[in-house]
Formats: sequence, C-alpha cells, structure tokens
Amino acid sequence: MIVNVLLREGERPRTLRLKGRLGWTMHQLAQAGPRGLSTLERPAPRWSGYVHDLRKLGISIETEMEPHEGAYKGHHARYRLACAVEVTPVGREARK
Repeated sequence: MIVNVLLREGERPRTLRLKGRLGWTMHQLAQAGPRGLSTLERPAPRWSGYVHDLRKLGISIETEMEPHEGAYKGHHARYRLACAVEVTPVGREARK
C-alpha cells in the first residue's frame, strides 16, 4: 500500500510518502481514530517495529498497555496517533 501523509504539526506542515507495511500501518492508525487499535484487533507481524520506524520519521504515536484474559493472559499494546495527520491512499505496490 502507498499513502501520502500530511503532518500538520509545528509551523511547517510536511508531507511523507509511505510504502508497503509502513503505509499500511499508517493507514490503519488513521482509520482507527482517537480510540486507536490493538494488536489483538488487527493482528499483523511486527506492529512494534512498524510503529518504531514511523516514530523515527517524526510521527507521534502513543502506546498504552492493556491487560487481556484468555488462555494466554497478559498485556498487549494499543497504538494511537498523537498528532494531526491526513492520510490519503495512493495505490498499491506492484508485486514481483
């Protein structure tokens, strides 16, 4: 997935073009809105890695740890955007 991201923070808004899993992750976070999303609601490999890479690009993302029950009870992360952004899907990457 390819998305354009308009970051509206600070004095100068800036635009990023994200591809692949980073584009997909940003799109998922934007669609989730203020509630955010958990790794249990949208399973995917390496969520924490994608969030880390987006943060390195200057995108503010909050992480809240939540308990969960079940056979493997413990904690999982809930991620939410902590900045004003506009995410526009552009298309899909060509598979090789």
